[in-house]
Amino acid sequence: MSYSATDLRKGLKILWEGVPFDVTDFQFVKPGKGMAMYKCRLKNMLTGATQDKTFREVDKMEKPDLFTRELAFSYESGDHLVFSDPETYEEVNINSETLGRNRLLLTDNMHVDVLFFNGKAVEVTLPIFVEKQIVETEPGYKGNTATNTYKDAKVEGGYEVKVPLFIEQGDFVRIDTRSGEYSDRVSKK
Repeated sequence: MSYSATDLRKGLKILWEGVPFDVTDFQFVKPGKGMAMYKCRLKNMLTGATQDKTFREVDKMEKPDLFTRELAFSYESGDHLVFSDPETYEEVNINSETLGRNRLLLTDNMHVDVLFFNGKAVEVTLPIFVEKQIVETEPGYKGNTATNTYKDAKVEGGYEVKVPLFIEQGDFVRIDTRSGEYSDRVSKK
């Protein structure tokens, strides 16, 4: 299947010059004379690099060979993370660089969506929120409930996040995996 430039929109995944790209920004431009242009910001799904590209109406691009599988995190092995299929128990090794900093948010048996291109994992999507316990931070102060002032904290797994001043060591917090930021405190009773 192929796309034309008129099919471009934010979130579309295309194959351009043999490389899969994700359209992260899109703008339609119609000059006074000549053909309409489609200005896009593309994210290379293999390297993570972004680039700007302008397409004309006559340009064609292919649909990349992508598929998604739900896998469960098993364990870390050197610079690879091992995931298993919950139904077949088939193990899949994924380079830890594919997850970047989010690898520190993984927990045993966490279910993730893995996007494959030509049989190679190119993107791992964690659940939107993960709950982690604070293992290291400055002490909180009683009555200090300011939410616009933050301090550094480290959660189990080694992930570092900014949290409000009232959060203490041992508290559980919810982290938004899309932004990597603190969302709220979780009551564990």
